[in-house]
Amino acid sequence: MELPAVNLKAIILVHWLLTVWGCMNHMLPASYAWGNFSVLAVGIWAIVQRDSLDAIMMFLTGLLLTVLTDIIHVSIFYPPNNYLTGAKRFSIGMAIFSLLLKPLSCYLVYRMYRERGGEYTFNLGVTCASQDRSTYEPIDQQDAPPQWPDSSKTAQHPY
Repeated sequence: MELPAVNLKAIILVHWLLTVWGCMNHMLPASYAWGNFSVLAVGIWAIVQRDSLDAIMMFLTGLLLTVLTDIIHVSIFYPPNNYLTGAKRFSIGMAIFSLLLKPLSCYLVYRMYRERGGEYTFNLGVTCASQDRSTYEPIDQQDAPPQWPDSSKTAQHPY
């Protein structure tokens, strides 16, 4: 089943609204708001520069990182039951709903990244010893010219 095409503006608008509602009662620390709103700012950059792979990749990376930070924020700062009022339940519920919606948003943003011409290449810069080296050519050593002339070639006589 193919998911319908979703506009990047809609993803950013939904997460902006849920983040605003999640920050309503000051239960979550300022780092929650700063993290989410800064990632949404990178998403606006991805809207403005439609051809930029860097913008959409940074937005995707930011969304993935905020999944982790949102889990930490909600788990540490979730209030006890006797402290929850209606507005606080709503606020923390919207933060949790935003967290639950982020994996779907990450998938949709990844599809947009692929549509813009991006490839999934995960490279940490570490090479494995088991790579095929049959076509390896060292470039740090120049081939020295032979010391002795090749006897298989006949010398041309000057005329």
